[in-house]
Amino acid sequence: MSISPSVIAEELEIFESRFKDAVKSQVPMLDRITRFIVKRKGKQLRPMFVLLTAKLCGGITESTYRAASLVELLHTATLVHDDVVDESMERRGFFSTYALWKTKVSVLIGDYLLAKGLLLSLDNNDFRILQLLSEAVRRMSEGELLQIEKSRTLNLDESVYFEIISNKTASLLASACAAGAFSAISSETQAEQMRNFGEKVGIAFQIKDDLFDYGAADVGKPTGNDIKEKKLTLPLIYTLSKADSATRRKIINTIKNDSRNTKKVKEVIAAVNAAGGIEYAADKMNRYRDEALAILHEFPESESRKALEELVRFTTDRKY
Repeated sequence: MSISPSVIAEELEIFESRFKDAVKSQVPMLDRITRFIVKRKGKQLRPMFVLLTAKLCGGITESTYRAASLVELLHTATLVHDDVVDESMERRGFFSTYALWKTKVSVLIGDYLLAKGLLLSLDNNDFRILQLLSEAVRRMSEGELLQIEKSRTLNLDESVYFEIISNKTASLLASACAAGAFSAISSETQAEQMRNFGEKVGIAFQIKDDLFDYGAADVGKPTGNDIKEKKLTLPLIYTLSKADSATRRKIINTIKNDSRNTKKVKEVIAAVNAAGGIEYAADKMNRYRDEALAILHEFPESESRKALEELVRFTTDRKY
């Protein structure tokens, strides 16, 4: 499928224009950097979810466009900061902001984008939408810190894994869907319904990312990358829970001490495949996808519902 649903093609163009306006600055250097960032934006899944949930729940309003811009501003700010934390030289196949402008400027750019998002909502009295999305930023920070804490000891069971990805990955999509619904109808009930929907899609999305680490195909993410970064993902957690003590010790020793050894990382990947970790994670992913689709089916059939269904399926069927 095309990632951009035709049902919101016109609205996405309006959003693009509003987003460009939202990041503009009077400081030449800042404006140059934000233009660089805007040109290299990703798939824009989150703004699409904002627009489509609003359309599903009653209709797109001016508040919806601001909510979509706020989501993209927050998401972009976290990516800029992530590249500093990870010392990443690339972002989506291009030089990252960190690679070109280094730590100090990158941190300030991330802060600037956060502030622009806050002001966009506050200046227009979108207090509830700002509250929904600020909650996501809090959860994202908590999830990231919990992951750092657990990766040091490699002490991670499945319940903690789901707590981490619910906070770190799914919370922004959940809040985006809640904000989209609220912008259309100001209903707390519907906002919560769509928040729950977005959370399930976000969890499925993250498990799909986990699975890329074990795929042989070129999916834009190096095989074994999570292992090299000492990240415990669902296929690996399942494998460790089923392995005998000798295999478990060997896997943990590789992750702790030899995560850059390509041969040993391949051995871990083989152990995960042999233990059924891939199938287990794929089954969990599909279960979350189906729960998200079940929430959508509580709404009457419409173009926006169909487009959301396609986006949900894209998150689990994508090749990148």
